[in-house]
Amino acid sequence: MEIYCLKCKEKREIPETTAVFTANGLPGTRGVCPVCGTNVFKMGATPAHEGMEKPVVVKKASKSSAKSSRSTKGGKKSSSKSSQSGRSARGANFADRISMDGLGKPLVIVESPAKAQTIGRFLGNKYKVVASYGHVRDLLASRLSVDPENNFEPEYRVPNDKSKLVKKIAEIAEKSPEVYLATDPDREGESIAWHLMESADIPEEKTKRVVFHEITKPAIDAAFKNARTLDMDLVDAQQARRILDRLVGYKVSPILWRKVRSRLSAGRVQSVAVRLVVEREREIQNFVPVEYWVVSAIFHQAGHDEQYEAKLLKINDQDLELNNEKDTLATVADMKEAKYKLAEKKLNSRRNRPVAPYITSTMQQDASSRLGFLASRTMMVAQQLYEGIKLSGSEETGLITYMRTDSVNVSAQAIAEVRDYIAKEYGESYLPEKAQVYKTRAKTAQEAHEAIRPTSVHRTPEKMRAFLTPEQHRLYTLIWQRFVASQMEAQLVETLSLDITGQSQTHNYLLRATASQTVFEGFRKVYPTANPENNENPELVKLFKDVLKEGAEQILDDLNYEQKFTQPPARFSEASLILMLEENDIGRPSTYAPIISTIQTRGYVERQGRTLKPTEVGFIVNDLLVEFFPEIVDIKFTSRMEEELDEIAEGKADWVKVLQEFYTPFEKRLDYAAENMPNRKPAPKEIGRACPDCGEPLVMRSGRFGDFISCSTFPACRYTENIPVTLEMACPVCQDGDVVQKRTKRGKTFYGCSRYPECEFASWQKPIQEPCPSCGGLLTEKSNDEVVCTECKLTFPQIDGKLV
Repeated sequence: MEIYCLKCKEKREIPETTAVFTANGLPGTRGVCPVCGTNVFKMGATPAHEGMEKPVVVKKASKSSAKSSRSTKGGKKSSSKSSQSGRSARGANFADRISMDGLGKPLVIVESPAKAQTIGRFLGNKYKVVASYGHVRDLLASRLSVDPENNFEPEYRVPNDKSKLVKKIAEIAEKSPEVYLATDPDREGESIAWHLMESADIPEEKTKRVVFHEITKPAIDAAFKNARTLDMDLVDAQQARRILDRLVGYKVSPILWRKVRSRLSAGRVQSVAVRLVVEREREIQNFVPVEYWVVSAIFHQAGHDEQYEAKLLKINDQDLELNNEKDTLATVADMKEAKYKLAEKKLNSRRNRPVAPYITSTMQQDASSRLGFLASRTMMVAQQLYEGIKLSGSEETGLITYMRTDSVNVSAQAIAEVRDYIAKEYGESYLPEKAQVYKTRAKTAQEAHEAIRPTSVHRTPEKMRAFLTPEQHRLYTLIWQRFVASQMEAQLVETLSLDITGQSQTHNYLLRATASQTVFEGFRKVYPTANPENNENPELVKLFKDVLKEGAEQILDDLNYEQKFTQPPARFSEASLILMLEENDIGRPSTYAPIISTIQTRGYVERQGRTLKPTEVGFIVNDLLVEFFPEIVDIKFTSRMEEELDEIAEGKADWVKVLQEFYTPFEKRLDYAAENMPNRKPAPKEIGRACPDCGEPLVMRSGRFGDFISCSTFPACRYTENIPVTLEMACPVCQDGDVVQKRTKRGKTFYGCSRYPECEFASWQKPIQEPCPSCGGLLTEKSNDEVVCTECKLTFPQIDGKLV
């Protein structure tokens, strides 16, 4: 979800959000800016608000009475600071959501109200469950807040909007015999639990930590039976990561502001991601295509009419090398004179094993390729499925296990349940003799975690459809299918290949034809391929197997040849970049989505369709960091830092020592860069048009809302215009212009006709090319999954601008 950040003064993609209600009962969404850490808020209802109870709205005093209460003798306003009440208003919203009923019971603290509601139903009236609404304490955003000279002592502060909430939690905790910290089961969750205990002054002796990887009654009961103390090794590891990222961001970013452009940022992991994208783009730019030709022949066997195609592989027992049209035409002419026979027929069977259940990265990759979801959207929907969905009656439960994991482990109970389900639903032939066991690829995976799976395989996607939004249902279906398929038999594919030999007066030729068919679906019955179009051809297999005979003459019917060129490597998509980060141990499951979001919101990388392309600023910043801070953008160095953070989490390394080893050489590079880094401000580019106000050339510049056009004599002439982004569809009003994306002066996106002001078509919602299937009217995007007709007001499901 995009929310405007007041500190950054631009919209940000917020990876993790919390649905809330204001004190007036209005729906809204809270989050934390992934760039500057500022709390952000956006009004409006979302699917996450469904089923949430609205707070009781207390009627406020009228304006007249409020004025009189603030007035002093003589009609003047009181000198009391009204700004203080304004600063604490947001904090009051959080605090007002927590009732003071049930004091004296054991207190359970979780991060989100949705999670609190689900857990509260399982625990019943014996416990009081409250939400912390995410982090309650962090480093100050206004300064470094870390003292490198004093063992990197951090300076934490409870933000204004959480101060009343923390006080209220402290008040409840003081009257509770026990306090259970039930935050997420990872380092960040452990860190949030520690900050809660510290900021609310909860005595350590009555604090217990409970960890569960799924929000179901059995998991909750087991967690409370096995409560433990806080794991300070995990806290130290998360604290070290936070301080490390703060040191890099707050020390390097000001240098970039002076040398390149304001509002830039450097990040320990985001800079490596930008480097990967930049280096891939340079590979593409420097790629030199090589010409080659492909030759294929159409045959039939003497005495039979059925035709098939075979491709030329070798000439005179040498691999095919046809690099120009002249040689290709000569080869084709000679092949027409050759005699052919079926030299060899091979029958092979291939077993395609199922894949492991999802971890965070593979879920994000599959959701991108199969559903068109961005990484941040995938994690938002997965969070909703994990925290709890209201089912029939009063039942509310988490539908999937914890979605930030790099482990493919699955509990024995879940494996037994899914194997029983497979045998009953699909038959014994689909069930392997033994359970499938998968090995976690990541060297530093947290094996105590589980893979992402449904909390109960019996909650099938079809049964859950009525309780889920369209995007929740699509992601849940994917998770359910992947998990069930992971414990099914392999797919069995039969493949036949024919080697056709030809002999002319001067050359001999080898051609090959192949055909395949699935003889047993196996796991593909549940988890189909991402691309349903395949090369399987049962009829061709039957021809190869039953009709064509080894040694029989093959009649040449036709020859086809085609010029091709080698292709450059593909640009990264979000999915392939996440895969590259994972393979190189860069970042962790909880960081993939924020990394992808940050490099785009900071203007280093832009999305073109589904691919990522570096901007000019991205090239400049990357080159400067590679030259002056090589360790920050070095893949192996960053990977090693992740390993050291893991060692801290395991109690094998001291976090202060790890930070000191990083900071000592880093500090020297800071001093050198501040003195020697050259100015590399992006130069305005002329666009070939004159300014309509003064006649001087117009240029393209970069601003906080992206690129724009202005006069080259700025500030003498202040003419500006937006750069329209064409949607490749005709204007629905005049049919002569194109629909283009524009921005208002305040940076808000809208869509209009390229012929404005001749045509005044405009829409806040993005139009799509397809007409309304009901009335033929204009369809505009209502949400990521739905479009609405501007004429008949009907809504329809869609994926990437296409109706489904």
